[in-house]
Amino acid sequence: MQYGFSIIGAILLLVGGWMLSGMISRWTCQGISRINRIDETQARFFENVLHYGLLVLVFVTVLGQFGVQAASIIAALGAAGLAVGLALQGTVQNIAAGIMLLVLRPLRVGEYIETGSVKGFIVEIGLFATEMKTADGLYLMAPNPTLWNTPITNHSREPGRRQELSVAIGNDTDADAVKREIMSIVSADDRVQKQPQPRVFSNGLTADRTVLTLQYWAKTTQWSETCYDLIDRLKDGLAANGVALK
Repeated sequence: MQYGFSIIGAILLLVGGWMLSGMISRWTCQGISRINRIDETQARFFENVLHYGLLVLVFVTVLGQFGVQAASIIAALGAAGLAVGLALQGTVQNIAAGIMLLVLRPLRVGEYIETGSVKGFIVEIGLFATEMKTADGLYLMAPNPTLWNTPITNHSREPGRRQELSVAIGNDTDADAVKREIMSIVSADDRVQKQPQPRVFSNGLTADRTVLTLQYWAKTTQWSETCYDLIDRLKDGLAANGVALK
C-alpha cells in the first residue's frame, strides 16, 4: 500500500509537473518577448531552457517520493551528464553552436538565410538544431554547427537591397533615348527608392548590340515583386516606343 501511494503520487507529480512546466515556460516566453532588446529568437531559446530545467526539477521531486536523497540524485545526474557529454560530443557541439547563434544573432526567426548547404526561412533556433522552411514550403532541420561554422548570407537583415537588370539593344538604336525611357519607367514606380538614385549605364558592347545595365534600390520586403513588375513594364514600355531588344 505504501509503495502504491508513492507510485500514484509520483505519477500525479510527473503529469502535473509536465503540464505546469509547459505553462510556466510559455508565460515566461510571452513576458520576455515584451522586452525591447529581446527578440523572438532569444525568447524561444529561454523558453526551451526553462522548460527542460523545470522537467529536471520535477524528475528529482518524483524520485524523492521513493526516498531517494536529492544529493544522491544530483551526484548521479552529474556523473551521467559527464558520461553522456563524452559519448555525445557532437550533441554538446550542437548546444554550444546554438548558444553562439543566439548571442551573436547572425539569423533570427522569420529571416531568409543562405549557406553553402542550406537556405530557407528561420522557424526556430533550438538547443540542438535550427528548424527552417524552404521557399517552396518544405520543412528543413539543420544542425546548429552547420549554420555556425559556415558563412551565412542573410537576405532579410538589411532594410534595402540593390537590384540589377540588363537590357540589350541594337547598335543602331539611340542608347541615350533608351536610357531616358528606362529611367522614366523606373522612376514611376513608388517602390524604387530615391536614395541611392537609380542609374542606367552601358555595360557591354558586341558587334551587333549594346548592353545597358539598370541599378536601383528597393525595400527588402518588396525586392522580388518590384523586380518582376519592372521587367514586364520595361518590356512593354520599350516596345511601345519602338525599341527592339536583342
